[in-house]
Amino acid sequence: MGYKKEKLKKVMQEKKADAVIVSKNCNIRYISQFRGEGYLYLSDRRQAVLTDSRYTTQAKEEAEDFEVLEISNTCGYEELLKRLMEEDNAERIGFEDQHISYAVYESWKEKIAGKEWIALGESLNQLRMIKEPWELERLEKAESIGDAAFSHILNIIKPGITELEIAAELEYAMKKNGASGTSFDTIVASGIHSAMPHAIPSEKKVENGDFVTMDFGCKYDGYCSDMTRTVVVGKASEKQKELYRIVLEAQLAALDIIKAGLRGQEVDKVARDIITKAGYGEYFGHGLGHSVGLLIHEEPRLSTKDVTVLEENMIETVEPGIYVPGFGGVRIEDMVVVTKDGHRNLTHSKKELIEL
Repeated sequence: MGYKKEKLKKVMQEKKADAVIVSKNCNIRYISQFRGEGYLYLSDRRQAVLTDSRYTTQAKEEAEDFEVLEISNTCGYEELLKRLMEEDNAERIGFEDQHISYAVYESWKEKIAGKEWIALGESLNQLRMIKEPWELERLEKAESIGDAAFSHILNIIKPGITELEIAAELEYAMKKNGASGTSFDTIVASGIHSAMPHAIPSEKKVENGDFVTMDFGCKYDGYCSDMTRTVVVGKASEKQKELYRIVLEAQLAALDIIKAGLRGQEVDKVARDIITKAGYGEYFGHGLGHSVGLLIHEEPRLSTKDVTVLEENMIETVEPGIYVPGFGGVRIEDMVVVTKDGHRNLTHSKKELIEL
């Protein structure tokens, strides 16, 4: 917990905040290990979990270094927060402006009058960008569960199976191998549906000659995995082989260059230039990748706009794609740990074109 305290102390100093209220679930968990509902209150003299009777016992077990304060019918969150601020003589209060609703903000201002409210922006989210060793272990385990699910699904996909059935099999396999749930809604897109990067699985049946793109992930002890593979049912056409070859070349080139010290946009450019040079630039509309952790989409990102300098032990997905309306699309995605001189790939499933 020591390193987290130092990180939080730095945020409070930079924002000149006397106290901070943490409301975003992933930040509450990251800072305290508490997985229930409520808030954290942090100041120089105390750190507390504020919750209700449903989670009091859980909070005491999970947030070992925190005092646990329970709201009641006569003392709600606002009253409890006000009391803590008065005890601490806290006047400047940091809060997660990107998370709480306007209604909550207005209620705080009304019921906890006289305070100066300091918007924290991305400050607390940025605490999670560089992963600790114990976080990397969980991320690696989650991704290995995804690998196992992909191996399983290769024996299931055949003409006549629906996209929904493939999604269900992937999710079942991940849970069977230890996942607590999915990290996002599973994407299975076959045939012309594969031209939609975030297609919703449907009752469409897979046919011979279809691309089948599967983007899926799971949660293991709170941490997410993310991977994408595209296969062909039956024999691939020359056009399908061409698209697949270009996307794979772009991904391998990005993997070859990614390392600490580069900006996200520099890695994105390597993959994007290959796809553009091949004549498909207009069909690659999303960023090359994003970080992953307690949330499936975290910062920093690999995109044309992200100038964040990558650091060791950041996580990034590398997922170029080409999506041609009316024909189909290809995406290949791995999840990697950024290292000083390169990366460590947590995804081990085969990437060469698979014809089923």
